[in-house]
Amino acid sequence: MLRIHRYMTHAVVLAIAMAIFSYSATDRNFFLTFHAAPVPAAAAYEGVAVGDFSLGRDSVIIKPISVPTSPLVSRAPIVHIIGRDDTLESIGRQFNLSWREVLWSNPGLRMPLTVGRPIKLPPVPGVVVVVKIGETPASLATKYGVDQTILLGFNGLRGPQLTPGSVLVIPIDPAQGPNLSTGVPADPIEPGQFLCPIAGAKIIQQFGPTSFAVEPPFGGYLHFHTGLDLLAGYGTPIVAAAGGKVTAAGDADYFGTRVEVTDSFGLVEIYAHMSLVNVTVGQEVQQGKIIGFVGSTGLSVGSHLHFQLEVGGMPTAPGPLIGC
Repeated sequence: MLRIHRYMTHAVVLAIAMAIFSYSATDRNFFLTFHAAPVPAAAAYEGVAVGDFSLGRDSVIIKPISVPTSPLVSRAPIVHIIGRDDTLESIGRQFNLSWREVLWSNPGLRMPLTVGRPIKLPPVPGVVVVVKIGETPASLATKYGVDQTILLGFNGLRGPQLTPGSVLVIPIDPAQGPNLSTGVPADPIEPGQFLCPIAGAKIIQQFGPTSFAVEPPFGGYLHFHTGLDLLAGYGTPIVAAAGGKVTAAGDADYFGTRVEVTDSFGLVEIYAHMSLVNVTVGQEVQQGKIIGFVGSTGLSVGSHLHFQLEVGGMPTAPGPLIGC
């Protein structure tokens, strides 16, 4: 009887030991798993997340942030030396600019391009300007349609004074385009593009050499058409292809009654063979503004509009017109 009692006692002790061992093992496993798992700071410390920080009662945990792996864009003007095979279009493609932006930053540029001449280009869509006497950050911001703080910040300027002769880069949103000096958008309909001066008009003669004997010689060709001819009835309204300032209006021998607009990029737009002019010299016009009416004055055969672009006094192909 005593022996049975002893065995039962041993069994009970052994059972208690097994139970304690099992509990300890479970407890250790629990805490190992608990410490290995990530715990949100807010859950552990009843904190909250604010931006890149998690704020708790006893600590501040900074979240990982992304670090740029590519170099920052330079804000200095690019100086490009014109090469033998360079054109306005090829330079624009090389620097991700439109050819009009190339001209915009180099108002004294002449055609054909002079090999070896340095030109200035913006590192971002926009324009390179040389500060003139009396210009201020506010006046330049208004002229080019940008916020004054962007102009100052991009060029690392702090004060309201500008030094005449300083070279600045002014970023311009391509979706907005440049402004007229009055501060209104120059091209509110098609920013940075040429609008068809007569919506839906058919182009009946392209820019380039022609067999049409009426056209004068140019560029080594016996007959050369220096613009685009748009067919339209007498008296049809003509609108500005791009906004700018009227720099000539009235009669000219070959063009007949014409209007010249020096647009916001510095190109001269010529609208020829008009019947009537609707603007005056010095007036600023927005893209889409009626500047005159179709006629057949000057060296013309039938009613139509002759639309011509000039760079430094040289006729230049305008490229596509939006809406023709």
